[in-house]
Amino acid sequence: MSRRSFLGATAAGATAMSLAAHSAVPQDGYGPIPLESSLDWQQLHTPALLLDADAMERNLTRMKDFISASGLGIQLRPHTKTHKCPLIARRQIELGAIGICYAKVSEPEVMLDAGIDNILITSPVVTGEKIDRVIALARRSPGIQMVVDNADVAKSFNDAAKAVGIALPVLADLNTGTQRTGVRLGKEAVKFAMVISEQENLRFDGIQAYSGHLMHVHGHNTRGVMTKAALEKVIDTKDQIEAAGIPVQTVTGGGTGTFDIDGTQAGYTDVQVGSYLFMDTQYRAIGDADSDIFDFFEPALFVVLTAISEPVPEKLITMDGGYKSFASDAVPEFVDLPGAVYTFGGDEHGIIRLSEVKRRVKLGEKFKLIVSHCDPTVNLYDEYYVAKNGRVVEKWPIAARGKSQ
Repeated sequence: MSRRSFLGATAAGATAMSLAAHSAVPQDGYGPIPLESSLDWQQLHTPALLLDADAMERNLTRMKDFISASGLGIQLRPHTKTHKCPLIARRQIELGAIGICYAKVSEPEVMLDAGIDNILITSPVVTGEKIDRVIALARRSPGIQMVVDNADVAKSFNDAAKAVGIALPVLADLNTGTQRTGVRLGKEAVKFAMVISEQENLRFDGIQAYSGHLMHVHGHNTRGVMTKAALEKVIDTKDQIEAAGIPVQTVTGGGTGTFDIDGTQAGYTDVQVGSYLFMDTQYRAIGDADSDIFDFFEPALFVVLTAISEPVPEKLITMDGGYKSFASDAVPEFVDLPGAVYTFGGDEHGIIRLSEVKRRVKLGEKFKLIVSHCDPTVNLYDEYYVAKNGRVVEKWPIAARGKSQ
């Protein structure tokens, strides 16, 4: 696939404008916050989380078009832990997503408040207080679904749903090899589906089969072989459940790393793609069908940093963003500084070694870096600075930031 161009930089203004006076928070807390004057990205106070809305829109559209072109009737159910932003979730639904999904109970609470009500909670909860919170969400919206992977917990959910007079839609969570959550495939999954279907106030909707261990397998061919083998086992389990007389309406799973495998074969009813709208260095490194770089989707999310010190002249430059600016399980990449390699220099700093950089880096100069791992990087910020047509024009609240319960 052809490489995508990054958000073009224009000349920076002589002095960074004060952003605090340029915006007003909307009353609902979820809408866009327009800036009084548009800005060049180099005028942002740093570190700043910069979203290229045009690139994101292209990614959203490309995923929609790819999945639709399969003709298999597969739907999108974006995993919105990636962006934690109701504005973006709403746009994904406008483009045809059947709903969204989240791993934590507190995140759907935000989305439901923002008017988004078709939400799957993808990670099991087991404590009474969490079960009560899920039931409270389900009382507000019939579009709330919950995954379960334990018979006793399923019965607790049934009791809680019965107490308030609702039927809670649930999916059986399957362990496809990630060894993180889920019941075993095959006979154990069939037995568990029977337990759910026997509960008076639970509605068995199907199965979740997320193969998280396959999302970052390097090499498209290897990833494809492993993904297809995993899906075959899932479909066999689905067939066994249906042979036991239990209809399976939903088979949900998949993700960005395997989207072009999950979306081209029968099996899944919907795929839980997440990072595709932003992309990050982790995903770019795994390669796609015809490139060593996964560039079917283009980078749309950046952190802007400033060069603030030259501790070793002509050898090292220090930037004003470290562990508090990026997820640290991968390394961000510079967009427009060839030869520069970012290394973490502590909580607040990053270091560039200049040995391979062919030009002088000036103090005060600002740079865009492709985020390392988009989901936890987003969780470090309160808002996106949003660029459209090359200018920063508004801020979008990251309303579900820090919702970790």
